[in-house]
Amino acid sequence: MGEEVMIRGTVVLMKKGDYNPNSLVGATVVQEFQRQAVSFQLVSATVGDNENKGVVGKPAYLEESIPGVEGESVFRLTFAWSEREGIPGAVIVKNSIGQEEFFLKSLSIANFPGKGRLHFVCNSWVYPVDKYTYDRIFFINDTYLPGDTPGPLQAYREEELYHLRGDHVDRQLLEWDRVYNYAFYNDLGDPDADPKLARPVLGGSQEYPYPRRGRTGRPRTQTDPNSESRLSRQDDDVYVPRDERFGHVKQADFQTKLIKAFVQAIIPLLQGINNDWEFDAFEDVLKMYSGTGLVLGEANPAMIRQMKEKVPFESLKDMISITKDGRAILRLPMPHVIQSDVNAWSTDEEFAREIVAGVNPVLICGLKEFPPKNSSITAAYIEGNLDGLTVEQALNSDKLFILDHHDGMMPYLNRINSTPSKVYATRTLLFLKDDGTLKPLAIELSLPNPEGEERRAAVSEVFTPSKERMEAPLWQWQLSKAYADVNDSGVHQLISHWLNTHATMEPFVLATNRHLSALHPINKLLVPHYRDTMNINALARQSLISAGGVIESTFFPREYSMELSSAVYKAWNFTEQALPVDLLKRGVAVPDPASPNKLRLLIEDYPYAVDGLAIWSAIEDWVDEYCSIYYPTDDTVRSDVELQAWWKEAVEVGHGDKKDEPWWPKMQTVSDLAQSCTILIWVASALHAAVNFGQYPYAGYVPNRPTLSRRFMPKPGTDEYDRLSTEPEKVFLETITNQFATILSVSLIGILSSHVSDEVFLGKRDTPYWTTDQRALDALERFDAKLGKIEQRISEMNEDPTFPNRYGGPVNMPYTLLIRTSPAGVTGRGIPNSVSI
Repeated sequence: MGEEVMIRGTVVLMKKGDYNPNSLVGATVVQEFQRQAVSFQLVSATVGDNENKGVVGKPAYLEESIPGVEGESVFRLTFAWSEREGIPGAVIVKNSIGQEEFFLKSLSIANFPGKGRLHFVCNSWVYPVDKYTYDRIFFINDTYLPGDTPGPLQAYREEELYHLRGDHVDRQLLEWDRVYNYAFYNDLGDPDADPKLARPVLGGSQEYPYPRRGRTGRPRTQTDPNSESRLSRQDDDVYVPRDERFGHVKQADFQTKLIKAFVQAIIPLLQGINNDWEFDAFEDVLKMYSGTGLVLGEANPAMIRQMKEKVPFESLKDMISITKDGRAILRLPMPHVIQSDVNAWSTDEEFAREIVAGVNPVLICGLKEFPPKNSSITAAYIEGNLDGLTVEQALNSDKLFILDHHDGMMPYLNRINSTPSKVYATRTLLFLKDDGTLKPLAIELSLPNPEGEERRAAVSEVFTPSKERMEAPLWQWQLSKAYADVNDSGVHQLISHWLNTHATMEPFVLATNRHLSALHPINKLLVPHYRDTMNINALARQSLISAGGVIESTFFPREYSMELSSAVYKAWNFTEQALPVDLLKRGVAVPDPASPNKLRLLIEDYPYAVDGLAIWSAIEDWVDEYCSIYYPTDDTVRSDVELQAWWKEAVEVGHGDKKDEPWWPKMQTVSDLAQSCTILIWVASALHAAVNFGQYPYAGYVPNRPTLSRRFMPKPGTDEYDRLSTEPEKVFLETITNQFATILSVSLIGILSSHVSDEVFLGKRDTPYWTTDQRALDALERFDAKLGKIEQRISEMNEDPTFPNRYGGPVNMPYTLLIRTSPAGVTGRGIPNSVSI
């Protein structure tokens, strides 16, 4: 009794840089690890010291390396442990390797006496000991509510959360800091560089409410004490807690470096090219995807060669090449929407189909009154196109729908149109045909009345599908659809994508890490759905959504882009992010107690909704089953101090500008908990996938999804109107996104639409050892199997021509965005666990 025994374990780790899939840990690195520079000390979960903190065992050091997965280093080590020290529940890790951090993936003990396998899932960067004022501790993969935590681990649990909160750290945060704290979006502008780059602070006011982002602690600008100073655009080292950064897996770092290279090398290259930046015909646009490529013009060959040497990514090298005479050539993959037919995108059928089966299928609403409030669309515009129905009959039979970008846009139009953008607020009316497809009936283009208030008065024109054979009216209709698409593209990128998935999720990432221990069951449930979200958001703030960044350069709201998203956040409602609630609110579904989701879709062939409801139901079942394991009663929820602190802070701080809204779940019942977690998982996984991974497949051909409009509709009697008959393609292309913005946006969304090779998809985990609870493991296995069946069913339906919207329409492009799995690359399918790109 009490004698020491030698217990063998294995450690999986990587030194900085060793996650490159093409490299193995070299002999020098192995020697460095083996010279007692890294130590591991087991911490007892059952035996406490005089303060009842788990006793700490003797240090164990890395020994010989053994074969492992490519890119990982696996070492043996031996612990000296005695029975009087009990059963380990944590491990303290110390790094004494000079100035080098390493990534600790896991520690395993295959056969601990009397316990069996012990596994510590770490997945963390460990910096040298002089970077910390505390010990780095990792807990075993057991699961405990706070009140059930073994006494000897309780203090360690609380101390770890204290350090992660970092409320006591009042300085600029450094890369090894592990601090999850909140800040306003006060880092988008750069007023010190140029007054034109000043931007309002988003968050903390009724005028500009916004979710919180992660704190960096950078000093304030000299010009505006409320704004945080910015790093240079070439400096990508925006602080996020190190474990939230890309690079903790083998392939994800590849993708973020590609984005950074794009910002640092491709944008200056495009800006340095001497070109008129206009397409003359659709054939010129197609050259971007052809074998010959698009000649961008004279360029600096040395700059291009330097870029190629600087960025070791074949895909980026292939994007830009140079001819012998020093001209730059752009070649991009053919977007899915024009792979089958290069002209089918322009049909009315495809325009309408993409509203329910495209990259932004989340906005269409049922029309409940006609005409729409304050609209100029009258029955005379549409009644001859309702397949024999009157307007009243169509309305009463739920056959009229609207894509409405009018009221929310009007207050911003005067300011937006003072920039190079020339946009309208649009309403698009659609009719549901008997075959289940939609057809556009009318598009209303509105501008503020110069003599009236923007919100209440408008000057509007209504356009309908032209029945004339004359070129000008036909192309006026094409331009009307383009103006509607410009609105939809901006709202998609800024609202459906950025605000409703990226920005609204970050407060929950912060609150979870601050208040839910790694031992907590809800931490284990949610953390996989947070992977890389903070990092991609920080990268976006640095280069994409910042003043003068890619979004302002390529989308119609220009410098008012983020301000517009703040205005929309005023109406954001957490509970309405639940898919069934959203569909009912938009009037595209009605209650139906007999249906599985208690609702019936009014557009039966609505692929996003059909597939989404199946996935929503699977997530809901999984979360209900998982939560019931640990929360058998509502009292269990109310008495969980970590859970209550988590939810209180997520609501009152993370979404503090909306803390007084009555719709927040109160977190007093198991139902509150399950509902909230289901929404979070849905938003992070399926909703984000539906609005992200179709970007290049649909919008990679910009005439199909223009992001800018630069001219107003040509008026009869003008030279521009006459040109619609003589040069229609040129007028169309001079109106929408120009060549520079096209190349910029299409190149970027090609990266944002791609999957990395080690993506972790919904229903999967990156380790089978994420918990020791067999009940949870079995429940996840059932969830995974259910998703597999849904995936198979979607594929089967996509081959059924009786579902014309899903089948592919004129462009022969089946709806695949909610098919769960995907190979690497731009595929137009795949549901990762998290908002990771």
